[in-house]
Amino acid sequence: MQITDVRVRKVTGIEGKLKANCSVVFDAMFVLHEVRVVQGVNGLFVAMPRRKTAEGEYKDMAHPITAEARESIQKAVLDAFHAMEAKEPMVV
Repeated sequence: MQITDVRVRKVTGIEGKLKANCSVVFDAMFVLHEVRVVQGVNGLFVAMPRRKTAEGEYKDMAHPITAEARESIQKAVLDAFHAMEAKEPMVV
């Protein structure tokens, strides 16, 4: 599968680690929503969609199975995030 589109929606107006929500399109036929760009201790990372269970734990709803797939998604999402940030005018 090839990533054919990434849509980035920057999170604004709140302080915190969440920087953006994204949708990733595969082969122009399948979309994965609520992929998050998060500021971690070692920089930005990509977190997969998740839901809270009845026990209060969070479980991924969808995730890549191989390291290669995870790296491909992370690179595409972070590239799109950085491209979106580069286009935004600076607020003074």
